[in-house]
Amino acid sequence: MAGFDDHLSSPPVDDETEEVATRNARRGMILFLIYLVVYGAYVGLNAFKPAVMDAIPLLGINLAVLYGVGLIVLAMVLALVYAWLCRATRNGASTAHDKEPSR
Repeated sequence: MAGFDDHLSSPPVDDETEEVATRNARRGMILFLIYLVVYGAYVGLNAFKPAVMDAIPLLGINLAVLYGVGLIVLAMVLALVYAWLCRATRNGASTAHDKEPSR
């Protein structure tokens, strides 16, 4: 059957070095911390200033719903940024920061 010829195909090649893995992990952590700060602000507003979240700034939708949807969109955007950063590293492209000597 088509698609079940796993024993005939060659195993995937893992060409990611320890340096690339470390760099990608650091970039992922930075993006996660950005999201954590934005999410922490959302939780803090809900916990300590719930009246602010009752405001209706746009199209009759309150700030709590807009902020929540914004968090979902931000998570998707950060995931795409992370994938792009990791792909750029894997394809050999590097930034000025990447060219600094390692410590």
